[in-house]
Amino acid sequence: MTQTFHGKKLYPFQADAIASIDKGHSVLVAAPTGAGKTLIADYAIELAFIEKRRVVYTAPIKALSNQKFRDFRSEHGDEVGIMTGDVTINSDAPLLIMTTEVFRNTIFESPERLEEVDYVVFDEIHYIDDRDRGTVWEESILYAPSHINVLALSATIPNVDQLAGWIRKARKCTVDVVIEEERPVPLHHYLYIRDVGPKELHSLKGVLHKPTHKRRFRRDGYPRHPIEYVVNEGWLPALYFAFSRRDCEKLAERESRRRLLDKDERREILREFDELAQRYEIDGQGGTQRLRRMAGNGVLYHHAGLLPIYKEIVERLFATGYVKLLFATETFALGVNMPARCVIFDTLRKFDGVEVRYMKTRDYLQMAGRAGRQGMDDEGLVLSRIRLEDAEYAALRRITEGGCEGVVSRFNLSYSTLLNLFMRLGQDVYKAFDRSFAHYQLTKQDRRETSPRNLVIARRMRVLKEAGYIEDGKLTPRGELARNVNGYEIQVTEFLFAGVFERASVPELAAIFTAIVYEARKMDDTDPARIQHEKETLGLVRDWRAMERRHELAVLLKRPDFGINAVVFAWLRGCTFDELRQVTSASEGDLVRTLRMSLQLMRQLRRILPKDDALRGKLAEAADKMDRDVVDARRQLELG
Repeated sequence: MTQTFHGKKLYPFQADAIASIDKGHSVLVAAPTGAGKTLIADYAIELAFIEKRRVVYTAPIKALSNQKFRDFRSEHGDEVGIMTGDVTINSDAPLLIMTTEVFRNTIFESPERLEEVDYVVFDEIHYIDDRDRGTVWEESILYAPSHINVLALSATIPNVDQLAGWIRKARKCTVDVVIEEERPVPLHHYLYIRDVGPKELHSLKGVLHKPTHKRRFRRDGYPRHPIEYVVNEGWLPALYFAFSRRDCEKLAERESRRRLLDKDERREILREFDELAQRYEIDGQGGTQRLRRMAGNGVLYHHAGLLPIYKEIVERLFATGYVKLLFATETFALGVNMPARCVIFDTLRKFDGVEVRYMKTRDYLQMAGRAGRQGMDDEGLVLSRIRLEDAEYAALRRITEGGCEGVVSRFNLSYSTLLNLFMRLGQDVYKAFDRSFAHYQLTKQDRRETSPRNLVIARRMRVLKEAGYIEDGKLTPRGELARNVNGYEIQVTEFLFAGVFERASVPELAAIFTAIVYEARKMDDTDPARIQHEKETLGLVRDWRAMERRHELAVLLKRPDFGINAVVFAWLRGCTFDELRQVTSASEGDLVRTLRMSLQLMRQLRRILPKDDALRGKLAEAADKMDRDVVDARRQLELG
């Protein structure tokens, strides 16, 4: 059994997983954040290189895919490629980074591209129970070619054996389970309750057992905020999680008044910052100067509303160790291997889409696991800021001491997937649910009743037949088009067949595609700019939603949102990104993400249309005008 890799002694769980890879088995590895799961993927990749085979590395979000591409490219050079919805580079490379969505799409559209692939790595596979993305994971595991082995990397979850059992059954393969419970750097968890002394803290959470800790938490001179305490104790660098973008920015602005760097550190971080700003060609933008000022004092922030290039700069600077306080939302914890000495939670309560409640233990541990740097810290320190009047002892104990929640299937096939499966399976499409993780879980729970996510399949199939996507047991032209569009397939198909795209001008065409994907946030405000096609598109979607209601579907087709027409028109006219601030209050990151998603959708349709279709030219013109400057994802990757 291999005991070292690249000169590093392997932990037992790493050695066990590598032994399974050497046997050609599929492997599911469950280990805490920061335990070293990625090394196992590194081994599978290098083995494939030696054997002249290929590996696909999937990640749940584009940002993580981009990070993995840069990391692997720095080590393996041109042996690495990437395919996301935004960009394709070196797609025939031995190591191909993909978002999970693109991997799923490749399975249905071009399975021949996967013939030489030995392993597919599913990073963060516990996100199979994510409400928005979970189904894509299940589809990828179910329908990936049978010769491909699965290397699944997961946080510690209690039902890992159940997940492995489903993969064995679904793929008819050997799946070895490797579990590691301990972290190389142990975590110590503290509750930070303002103006409370050691007795009350000890009674609420029994981890403050060292006399030194009791001295620290005395009433006299007790710091009123955990940041002050962490700075005073020298527990830096610290990663501070707040669940609001606005809170991240406000806290960073306030704390950047501190001077956390000495002269040499300040000089080095500003040198790094300026080099990155010049490389990405953003040194003249207003937002760049704000970040530079904060960085000079060792403080930065990171959230989804930031420009992707700014997030890239923040991540690279944090990796240098010169950023002493980073304020971030939870997305920073998703697979980004950037630990700190200390993690602080602004609160343990968050909005879950319905109400504000205490967070899941697994989510807490995913973020808390960023505390403690291997080879640098003896322990990782986690402080959670608690208001005594809101404290619920049982909930706090569950989060900080309890076991993780098991993953639960969110299986819910899209119209596009159903059309693809119907083309391959015919009437057996109704049995698709029987192979799902959801069905496997119901079986293990000895529940015999018909599952709801199964009724949904039948109801959606009835909608597709009523709408003319399936007739006489075959896909119609509508169905053929929709099965090749992944995401918003119904809106694109209905608008195309109604002639909306054909009648629209190039700017209007871009605005319609942007409206399909755009979802306004509560505080977004944009100057109005109406187009004549809005009423027609809204009517087409309204008719489809009425069909869905008749067939008792609960989740209805998304309506177009034309709220950022003015942004699209200004951008296609060639305005600068800074000038967009004059027409909208939407965050820069949201704008870039929306424009990139609309670009992806336009490119999908253009690829599907016949070569002599006049609409292809209009789509190409709209895409060319939109895909520039900070919106150009390929440019960002190539510059960095």
